[in-house]
Amino acid sequence: MEQLVNFHTQNGVLEIQFNRADKKNALTNAMYQAVQTAMEQAKSDDNIQVILFTSTGDFFTAGNDLVDFLNKAENDDAKLNALDFVQFLGDYPKPIVAAVTGSGVGIGLTLLLHCDLVYIVESAKLLAPFVDLSLVPEAGSTLLLTQKIGYQRAFEVFVMGEKITGKQAVELGLANQAFASSDEVLSTARQKAEILAKKSVPSVRQTKDLMRNATEILARIQQENIHFSNRLKTNEVKAILRKFFHKQ
Repeated sequence: MEQLVNFHTQNGVLEIQFNRADKKNALTNAMYQAVQTAMEQAKSDDNIQVILFTSTGDFFTAGNDLVDFLNKAENDDAKLNALDFVQFLGDYPKPIVAAVTGSGVGIGLTLLLHCDLVYIVESAKLLAPFVDLSLVPEAGSTLLLTQKIGYQRAFEVFVMGEKITGKQAVELGLANQAFASSDEVLSTARQKAEILAKKSVPSVRQTKDLMRNATEILARIQQENIHFSNRLKTNEVKAILRKFFHKQ
């Protein structure tokens, strides 16, 4: 069976490629676990200095597979690895780069807030439909996105469901550069990741640590996770998720 996440290490960079294009790279519990395990191992691997997220197909990622949300909603003992993963991201020490070669939904947007460099295709759409699912945002995004783009604009994204284009992502400070083609995005991200991997490891790590208030971020993630888990238990959310699968 084809791997749903591919891993490749070269020149100090661990490339993590979402490879579920037929499902718009929606992330399953198993995919989250595989990514987290690889990133955990990379922490202590001196041959890996940078994490690079890429994807196959037309989507960066459509977010969490809603099957896992429904399983958790209907079975409190079910595991939801997404919540563990976003907590793990909160204080990840090594630099992270993203090549966003397609649209990103949910974690496809909030993951970028934990990346140190982001390159995106102009045609991409970033969307955070948590409120439309009767949930709340995750990954510390209620803090981080608000800090980046301001309260009112963040409210538009989270509550009103407004999309952010690739070009707008650069204007808002969510991405470093936008390109017309996915190939340009990918080649630039790989090039920048390799340049980053050659820099002083302790200097880069300490600089990142000074620039991010990990204590504040982790506290917000934990707070969001509590609300998220509680919302999943509500009949409102269960009805929305069941209706989604009934339409399919």
